[in-house]
Amino acid sequence: MKLKIACLGGLQEIGKNMTLIECGEDIVIIDCGMGFPDKDMLGVDLVMPDVSYLVKNADRIRAVLITHGHEDHIGAVPYLLHQINVPIYGTRLSLGIIEGKLDEDPPEYYPELYTVEAGDVINLGCMKAEFIHVNHSIADACAIALRTPVGTVFHTGDFKLDVSPIDDKMIDLTRIGEIGKSGVEILLCESTNAERSGFTPSERTVGSSLERIFAQYEDKRLIVATFSSNVHRVQQIINASARHGRKVAVIGRSMVNIIGAALELGYMELPDGVLIDVSEIKRYKPNEITLITTGSQGEPMSALYRIAFGAHDKIKVSPSDVVVLSSSAIPGNEKLVGSIINALVQGGVKVVHDSTEEIHVSGHACREELKLMMALTRPKYFMPIHGEARHLYANRELAEFMGIAPENIFVSEIGKVLEIDKKGARWSGTIPAGNVLVDGSGIGDIGSVVLRDRKHLSEDGLVVVAITVAQSEKYIAAGPEIVSRGFVYVKESEELILEAKRVVSASLDKLIGKKHLDINNIKNTIKDELGKFIYKETKRKPMILPVISII
Repeated sequence: MKLKIACLGGLQEIGKNMTLIECGEDIVIIDCGMGFPDKDMLGVDLVMPDVSYLVKNADRIRAVLITHGHEDHIGAVPYLLHQINVPIYGTRLSLGIIEGKLDEDPPEYYPELYTVEAGDVINLGCMKAEFIHVNHSIADACAIALRTPVGTVFHTGDFKLDVSPIDDKMIDLTRIGEIGKSGVEILLCESTNAERSGFTPSERTVGSSLERIFAQYEDKRLIVATFSSNVHRVQQIINASARHGRKVAVIGRSMVNIIGAALELGYMELPDGVLIDVSEIKRYKPNEITLITTGSQGEPMSALYRIAFGAHDKIKVSPSDVVVLSSSAIPGNEKLVGSIINALVQGGVKVVHDSTEEIHVSGHACREELKLMMALTRPKYFMPIHGEARHLYANRELAEFMGIAPENIFVSEIGKVLEIDKKGARWSGTIPAGNVLVDGSGIGDIGSVVLRDRKHLSEDGLVVVAITVAQSEKYIAAGPEIVSRGFVYVKESEELILEAKRVVSASLDKLIGKKHLDINNIKNTIKDELGKFIYKETKRKPMILPVISII
């Protein structure tokens, strides 16, 4: 029997977390997350994992196991269910958020959703999965111990050690230690904060900071932006508002949906009369209102983004407002967050963020917590997951420090397969993996060629050359006409455009009189000759698009 482990996301990147564990004829998937586009993915909304390997092996998949309800762990579930039908296991809050997503985007296959609790063990073919409670920035997060004929695979999910959590449920260190004593073949350990020393602060420290902010700005309207999934953070904001006599209005679809699910499932409690609809805020003085909103990562068209740039239809900010960013920027989002802060500050709004107040703590383990996880599980093999290359290699260094042999540590890439059996562990080829890009309603129809064209257009613009050719008489019936977009302003570059027309006409004179008109040859000649001329005059290389009509 051989154990195979591969990731379809979450390696050398932030987000899109998805791990496959294959043993015999059975496949188990842990998490099914989406990612956000990087700066080179112009116009792309979301990034999904390539699941073609799963579609091909759908009959062997026993389940998708969900560690927690963050988008980078569940966001691709509807996309997967449009292609295959597979049962999903998760805790109540995780499945509640997934159900909301499936109601918004009904998939081709509506799955069987099985609710589990920490401590539950489920049979999955030749494997058994146990859910173990961990602390994270969302309630009901779990690690998973997957027992296989080859040995136990321990997948940490996202975790941290919080000895004073809001819900009083500390990470189950006892059970993790027991599993470690019984033997762990390989530890798949998250790496997000592997570069940070010490321990991650408790979520309760945010409550103290919020209390100071509410007291300091008691004469202002407070607008607090945070992750919609962090129900414990939202609960603390609501509790602080109630203590200071404020009403609370919630803005942003994801915030409304997740708070609704959390209330329905009992993960949050609302003091009587505190929550109001955003349409009611005009009935109260500004200092009697707290707004809780999405957009803490600067996402374009999120509620906070629209508020900051004056595009929100119900909320207008002024110097009587204080905006609190109760979050830290995910790597890659720093410029987006900075643009929102700049827009607010220029409008006279006071902005409080994590560099000025301790109003955010991470949900991820720092170095000492990662070392504790390794010490408790005592794995034979180690694979860092969930992070960019620098995070994975920092976690590798920690594993070496904790005594794991360097040859037993495997820093992987998406699609790369690690194979384990009684003879040891080794790399064993690859499976199809990569990015599926979502742009509007189109899924997967944006590839490298389209992205390259978009990048070209964004850098140098477009020049369209329109010509009408009389095929029978072999002469130019109309044109050439030249239209520029993003290259030069035509009215201020008339001489350049006239000379460009002459270059096109001269190159066409050599081709039109020939016996057989080759349209492709005409297009290529125009691109070459006009491209050379434009580069010589401007040192730019716009995309040149010949449009030839034959009459």
